[in-house]
Amino acid sequence: MKSVLKYLGGDKGIWIIVFLLMLISLVCVFSFVPILVKTEGGSPFKYLFKHVIYIVIGIAVMYYLHRLDPKYFSKLSKFGLIMAVFLLIFTFFFGVTINNASRWIKIPIVGLTFQTSDFAKLALILYISKQLAVKKDNFLDWKTGFVPIASAIVVICGLIFKDNFSTAVLLATIAFLLLFVGKYPLKRIGVLVAGGLGLVSIAVLLHFALKPDIELIPRLDTWVSRYTKAFGEETSIIENAQAINAELAIHVGGLFGEGVGKGRLKEYLPEAYADFFFSSFVEEFGIFGAVILILLYMSLMYRIFRIGLKADKLFHTYVCIGIGSLLMLQASINMLVCTRIIPVTGQNIPFLAMGGSAMVTACAAVGIVQSIANQQNKGKVVSSPTLKNSIAE
Repeated sequence: MKSVLKYLGGDKGIWIIVFLLMLISLVCVFSFVPILVKTEGGSPFKYLFKHVIYIVIGIAVMYYLHRLDPKYFSKLSKFGLIMAVFLLIFTFFFGVTINNASRWIKIPIVGLTFQTSDFAKLALILYISKQLAVKKDNFLDWKTGFVPIASAIVVICGLIFKDNFSTAVLLATIAFLLLFVGKYPLKRIGVLVAGGLGLVSIAVLLHFALKPDIELIPRLDTWVSRYTKAFGEETSIIENAQAINAELAIHVGGLFGEGVGKGRLKEYLPEAYADFFFSSFVEEFGIFGAVILILLYMSLMYRIFRIGLKADKLFHTYVCIGIGSLLMLQASINMLVCTRIIPVTGQNIPFLAMGGSAMVTACAAVGIVQSIANQQNKGKVVSSPTLKNSIAE
């Protein structure tokens, strides 16, 4: 490991954590794909090889980005946002539809799919961070301090909302967190929240008004069904089988788990390698393994936040807070779904679940953080106690 780390800049602890998570994902994906073999054919090695390719691409992206000067991410933040909007609109009309949701675009020639909302998450975090940094003295100005930020959040989250409610809510939460940390006026945040809820309410009303001729929000019934299954008193065992099996898998895992490849309930969990990853993991690695996993993610978030608080540029601080929150919230949501604390969502667990765009985007996010850390290590950035005090106030 030391021979590898000497070629890498940035925070060594983050590199170690990410590589450990990737190694765990290789073992788990190979163990968790029997359902794919049964439904789509092939062998576990086929899906493992595909996952390895995505990991290699992710590492390459992470390494390349961590060698760049962070100033390029600031300069390209607006272009990234525009690209995200274009990709989301393209997906809206020409995306690959799975389970009544159009979230993916197919990459020509190679035949792989890419979930555009994954790119949009990172693009919005970079854009808001840039706006908060350069317009900190103009927050009270509606034209320059409110419209650019509010329109970006509404457009990105609105385009994602139609097919992926949980991702839209997750991204909006991180956006509001950044606004709060950036000392954005609370009244303006309130206006933005109220406006967003109003737009959602109008969309829902139009959906019911135009139904069945036009399905404005095609997955609305699915969202309502997931909520009633999670919290409804009269939900049958059959209707809530996914969540019950997920919870049962955790129970069966016990303290030390059934052992790698010995889990049985994973065969009854849809996408045990993604949406219900945590349940499948605990079944085979036990509560002890789950605690280690949680500590890894907490350590990752801590180290990312620490890099942000050491920065003397607000853009760097906000980016680290946004990325650290994104990775931790995604992991937490997957765990909360598997323990039946919240309804079923489609949030994968970063670096572990099988999914190409999610893996590459998570690696890109860490690459950006490591770029900031790498610059600090080179002595180009001096820690600023005043910045820490400013954020803590």
